[in-house]
Amino acid sequence: MFYNIVKRILDITVSFLVFLVFSPLTAIICIAIPLDSSGPVIFKQRRVGLNGKLFDMWKFRSMFDKVDEKLKDNKQFMKNFKKKDGWKFSDASQDPRITRVGRFIRKYSLDEVPNLWNIFIGDMSMVGPRAYRNDDIFGDEIAQMVKIYPHLKEKLNFAMSVKPGVSGPWQTSGRNKLSFDKRVELDAQYAEKHSLMGDFLILFKTPFAMLNKW
Repeated sequence: MFYNIVKRILDITVSFLVFLVFSPLTAIICIAIPLDSSGPVIFKQRRVGLNGKLFDMWKFRSMFDKVDEKLKDNKQFMKNFKKKDGWKFSDASQDPRITRVGRFIRKYSLDEVPNLWNIFIGDMSMVGPRAYRNDDIFGDEIAQMVKIYPHLKEKLNFAMSVKPGVSGPWQTSGRNKLSFDKRVELDAQYAEKHSLMGDFLILFKTPFAMLNKW
């Protein structure tokens, strides 16, 4: 209980302070995105939160507008995109959906700055497991992965017993270089052993992970 109360206070405080620090850069991004490609500056994506509750995650748009809807029936694209370890390209530079500005903001995780709103309203935390995807275009990521890795079902459920985070063990330990089963293992370990000291350590590592261009 003490941990949850203190963490919530820290989430509100830190998310507000980080937003103030990034506000000048945020203003530049808000101008650059529509100059680079047509569409909204910010978009939402359905993700899985605490105890499996769905929520809308807010991010800066880094892809061409509604590109997933246009490409989901493209067999060659889907063949390249759908991998055993989840929906992703092994080489992000080959992803045709991402805009020029999008490549830059993704490279330094700046597309996730609007996640601070999710933290402020309580959907997410500054630190926690990566939020799994569940939307109308690509479906339920967890259900799809359980079919491939049935032995991970219990660990996935355990990982969802805490709020997802903007940063976490996956983001600071290799990100897309890690296999899906390793990601789930890290998420489950965090859910089991989470502590304020552990959260501070992950927050300390986060800027270095961003600069190292995971």
